[in-house]
Amino acid sequence: MDSEKKITAAIAAVMSYIQTEEEAVCAATMMPATAVAPAVPPSAPLKLWAISGRQMQMQMRNLMQLKTLR
Repeated sequence: MDSEKKITAAIAAVMSYIQTEEEAVCAATMMPATAVAPAVPPSAPLKLWAISGRQMQMQMRNLMQLKTLR
């Protein structure tokens, strides 16, 4: 009997969650397009030479820690 109550409560919670998500989707589709999301500024470009240099420094430090280089 107790497990039936737990199962019923779990099913009710899942159904409530699904209903809330559906309402959120419906509300989002009803908003005008300008109020949905503000424009995001573009991110900085990747600097491949800087990434490569940093990677080489880390590799050299690792080799020194392993006492491969003297």
